[in-house]
Amino acid sequence: MTKVAIIGAGPCGLAQLRAFESAEKKGEKIPDIVCFERQDDWGGLWNYTWRTGTDDYGEPVHCSMYRYLWSNGPKECLEFADYTFEEHFGKTIASYPPREVILDYIQGRLAKSNFRNKIKFRTPVRYVNYNKEKGNFTVTVEDLVKAKTYSEEFDYVVCASGHFSTPNVPDIEGLSFFGGRVMHAHDFRDALEFKDKDIVVVGTSYSAEDISSQCYKYGVKSVTISYRTAPMGFHFPDNFEQLPLIIKVDSDNTVHFKDGSKKKVDAIIFCTGYLHHFPYFPSELKLITNNRLWPLDIYKGIFWEDNPKLMYLGMQDQFYTFNMFDVQAWYARDYILGKITLPSKEDMKKDSQNWRDREEKLENDEEMIWFQGDYTKELLEDTDYPSFDIEAVNKTFMEWEHHKHENIMGFRNNSYKSIMTGTMSPDHHTPWLDELDDSMEAYLGVKK
Repeated sequence: MTKVAIIGAGPCGLAQLRAFESAEKKGEKIPDIVCFERQDDWGGLWNYTWRTGTDDYGEPVHCSMYRYLWSNGPKECLEFADYTFEEHFGKTIASYPPREVILDYIQGRLAKSNFRNKIKFRTPVRYVNYNKEKGNFTVTVEDLVKAKTYSEEFDYVVCASGHFSTPNVPDIEGLSFFGGRVMHAHDFRDALEFKDKDIVVVGTSYSAEDISSQCYKYGVKSVTISYRTAPMGFHFPDNFEQLPLIIKVDSDNTVHFKDGSKKKVDAIIFCTGYLHHFPYFPSELKLITNNRLWPLDIYKGIFWEDNPKLMYLGMQDQFYTFNMFDVQAWYARDYILGKITLPSKEDMKKDSQNWRDREEKLENDEEMIWFQGDYTKELLEDTDYPSFDIEAVNKTFMEWEHHKHENIMGFRNNSYKSIMTGTMSPDHHTPWLDELDDSMEAYLGVKK
């Protein structure tokens, strides 16, 4: 019997499990599936822990989540086509849920199935080797609870471990002598830590936007955003300042910027992205890339071109998330089931390069959104994943971008129409800046 290993039980891994569950429900024979997950629950990045550094087994903490995190994009743009928010919660909900609500949603899609039994929790993958003679993989894992290392052979491997858990931290002159708090966004857990503090946030991506906004919401004294190429195009509150790159730090907590300005601060938070890190793969199987819309070496953004029996999910820089992971997983499933035939290695590389050439010409977020929409649509058309209106998703992303530029501290107060059901989301009962409780009960208006 064909055997498939899935590395990770986060959104991508759960998407792959759901794809096989969908085929099984239609009467198809599916492979023997084992999903290896190093955490003690499914949900991947969306599982919160107070821990940083290492967990209770000495493993690197996977979580990059923090208290008070809310979705920074409309739920309407990430909604599963085969399982809506309305179906899960039994009612319509506001467009920007907090972390706990999203976790409940992604877990709920498989909660009523027996597919949780296919996940081996607290079992990180240690090494994957391809056996050329047998045409299969040997996957070596460690059962942390039993303190036991063992190996199994698989015909296919799906890497769904994500790429938001290994911090990318630049080196800055004098940082080792800085007397305040220094951390990467990966270790950020609570904005209240920085109440009445002067902080520098390094970076201009989503985590920089959100962490600086969270700190403002919970009473930071001032925020300085340090940018590499250009400042963010938002209208920030009066206690925000945007300055170019940090060039050095003094032991008296003075930070020096590229334009010659300087200021004393209490903390430096690096929102400088993450590394694609796959320590369990040998070099001939390892994807090497940075965070971009089109990584090379994986055909259709999925198949390792040198050996398509290895598949990667969710390795793109992302506007689309859950529903894109779904169509990738459906496409990978259909290849494993023999429904999709891949072209020659030469043709795969040519197709990948064509996408990369197109990506290189993109000039703004709008073009990037439509690019990723086109990619998602291409995969969608070749599978039986429920069809949904890609153009409508793109237009909702456009609205979202407009609302952010209109009011970066209030964009979460807007509502959008579900692409899947056509239902308009209600306004949240409390403006985001005033809502200090991020629990699911508070969000849903359920009395404890």
